[in-house]
Amino acid sequence: MRRIGNMKKKKADKTKSNGGNLGFEEKLWQAADKMRGHMDPAEYKHVVLGLIFLKYISDAFEERRKQLETQVSEPSSEYYIKEEPARYGVIEDRDEYLSENIFWVPKEARWSYLQANAKQPSIGKLVDDAMIAIEKENPKLKGVLPKDYARPTLDKHTLGELIDLIGTIGLGDAESRSKDILGRVYEYFLGRFASAEGKGGGEFYTPQSVVKILVEIIEPYRGRVYDPCCGSGGMFVQSEKFVEAHGGRKRDISIYGQESNPTTWRLCNMNLAIRGIDCNIGSHHADSFRQDIHKDLKADYMLANPPFNVSDWKGELLREDVRWKYGMPPVSNANFAWVQHFIHHLSPNGIAGFVLANGSMSSNTSGEGEIRKNIIEGDLVDCMIAMPGQLFYTTPIPACLWFITRNKKNSKFRDRSGQTLFIDARKMGHLIDRTHRELSDEEINRIAQTYHAWRGERDAGEYKDIPGFCKSATIEEIKAHGHVLTPGRYVGAEDIEDDDEPFDEKMKRLTEKLEEQFAESSKLETIIKRNLKGLGFK
Repeated sequence: MRRIGNMKKKKADKTKSNGGNLGFEEKLWQAADKMRGHMDPAEYKHVVLGLIFLKYISDAFEERRKQLETQVSEPSSEYYIKEEPARYGVIEDRDEYLSENIFWVPKEARWSYLQANAKQPSIGKLVDDAMIAIEKENPKLKGVLPKDYARPTLDKHTLGELIDLIGTIGLGDAESRSKDILGRVYEYFLGRFASAEGKGGGEFYTPQSVVKILVEIIEPYRGRVYDPCCGSGGMFVQSEKFVEAHGGRKRDISIYGQESNPTTWRLCNMNLAIRGIDCNIGSHHADSFRQDIHKDLKADYMLANPPFNVSDWKGELLREDVRWKYGMPPVSNANFAWVQHFIHHLSPNGIAGFVLANGSMSSNTSGEGEIRKNIIEGDLVDCMIAMPGQLFYTTPIPACLWFITRNKKNSKFRDRSGQTLFIDARKMGHLIDRTHRELSDEEINRIAQTYHAWRGERDAGEYKDIPGFCKSATIEEIKAHGHVLTPGRYVGAEDIEDDDEPFDEKMKRLTEKLEEQFAESSKLETIIKRNLKGLGFK
């Protein structure tokens, strides 16, 4: 149990050092939400997140600038320069910033300049000019930043208020970066925007508890990580956090992604840039089915939350595609096109974890059952997890997690050839509001621990089937169930503890208690009627 236990301790330490909730997220959200009357959530999402990005890189730039000013003024420093022009030259040297992985921010894009002009009617144009200047100075941000703050439909008074509020929060200084304050604000906003936008918002955001389960199971320590429908990049962020939490380095993994929605593609670039994550998600947005920009990639780890049950994926144009090794996916539903896309891009020892609609586990329409059968009999299905409902912003219905691997004979683990682990997590999670649920870290750890014990990993404990929760089933057992992958078919019912009380005695005791409750109910009814009569009501 040591591996998971250490992981939990590190998480606890990190939470303590970060001080829990930041305290200003809700205030910031309320200020941003003022724009709701002027535009849709899908629009003001980019207004707010663009400003947060701008504040972050400006804070980081100004802190580096102060460091350089101190260094060139200290005689003991290698940067020490007496002449003012030369001193200024060092401070304004782009390479002094880029070498520290800090974006170069030109004067007209620095937050101090924008905040000084926040009350001006021209503030929208000034922000647009700032974004243009930053993209010009930092080529990897070209075409990424929002540049429509000057549009007439954006209320400039509210924009100025938002700039003033964001200006009161440190986002890019060393202390804030160590606490990942910007990342946490960004993640908070992504979640709130997804909630506000409902189904549309879910297209760019996967709930953190779902991402954590995927990451904790596939454990992307070292190698190529790929997400062909990467949304705002949440899978990549969590993968890097996982590596760092286990003593690794960011450069131990190489990140590849793709996103078809142009605004979400820009959102992903910004999300990764503020965290200093190097990645290749293409020079433009592109559809993974019709324009596979990583055509030759064989990934060691794959994490994805593709859109559920997409019917307009243009499958009729891809009838002879090399990816359809296990059967032709139906034109009316992209689910098994995604599954086969993942398998196609998986390395010989790779593992893929992805989210799909529950129907993918049992559907037999349009040839889906035959495709699933071929994948199962190819011994590719490693683990199936049934999730509770209300986790996703795209749909209130429950979804499932698939885990696919090409090599169940991996020498580091127990040989699980011909077997699949089923986990039923439908009863897990707790409501965070009236319509959305999330899993706790303890529940996530239990799921991950069960999987790693089943794989026979060192320090993961001994695996055993638990009725109602987990079951290791053979391909023959899955065949007997018609190649259906629904965990409930295999895990059975949860064991109920016997209290050893004889049935006759228990029924006598319970009926006597029920009689007492009926009598009490009758008394209460009489009192209520009397009180109502006293008030003049029948």
